Amino acid sequence: MDTEMDPYADSYDLFFTGAEADVPFYVAEAQRAEPPALELACGTGRVLIPVAQAGVEVVGLDLSPAMLAHARRKVAALPPEVRARITLQEADMRTFSLPQRFGLIYCPFRAFLALLTVEDQLAALERIRLHLKPGGRLALNFFDPDLRYLAESQTPAGNALHLELEIALPDGGRLLRWTVRQYEPARQWLDVVYIDEWFDAHGTMTRRQRIPLQLRWIYRYEFEHLLARAGFQVEALYGDFERHAWERPGQELIWIARATT
Repeated sequence: MDTEMDPYADSYDLFFTGAEADVPFYVAEAQRAEPPALELACGTGRVLIPVAQAGVEVVGLDLSPAMLAHARRKVAALPPEVRARITLQEADMRTFSLPQRFGLIYCPFRAFLALLTVEDQLAALERIRLHLKPGGRLALNFFDPDLRYLAESQTPAGNALHLELEIALPDGGRLLRWTVRQYEPARQWLDVVYIDEWFDAHGTMTRRQRIPLQLRWIYRYEFEHLLARAGFQVEALYGDFERHAWERPGQELIWIARATT
């Protein structure tokens, strides 16, 4: 079954490098928790593999077969002792059911925002709570919307197509990513369209791909209420991965929560 993330698989590791210092943060959280750990929306293994390399047994769950195929190729190239710590599972974070219970369940790089309704968000939080060991914790991050930026985005220029990145490829070619973003404040939806253009070493375009993405942003106190409804208590809220306290809108929201029921 194709999913929204399948088209991202080929170029994901080139463009999506995560937030600054997020990998060490999640590695540290996994090391301090009772094993095993569970990563939701593990993608191509950007965070999952360093967690396993740090000595932690980890299950990676993702809905996209294409992303998991890339992850499996990367895992296959790892030393045997690291491979043995990794299990990959195709499943939906809203409905997954696994035989294990976990000391840490984490969902990095804003993947939770792919859940577009409150019902989906609560369903995922319920599955997470049911899969945590006693005393287990949830860790995840997503952006906190800056209202000034949202206001600017409502102008024609704010929705214009622009060149976001240009990457030199090992074969001498180039990969260009064009992006247009549209914000719907009433529904808290962000619609993104990426247009990737692949060029060979002679400057000839060999591939052009249009990739849509839809997210629903979540405000700070909205998520606190969601966590409470789902049976969680906030243990920490950080504004960056150096563990400084969240202080102002526009920072990253990095949550650590513990199940209370």
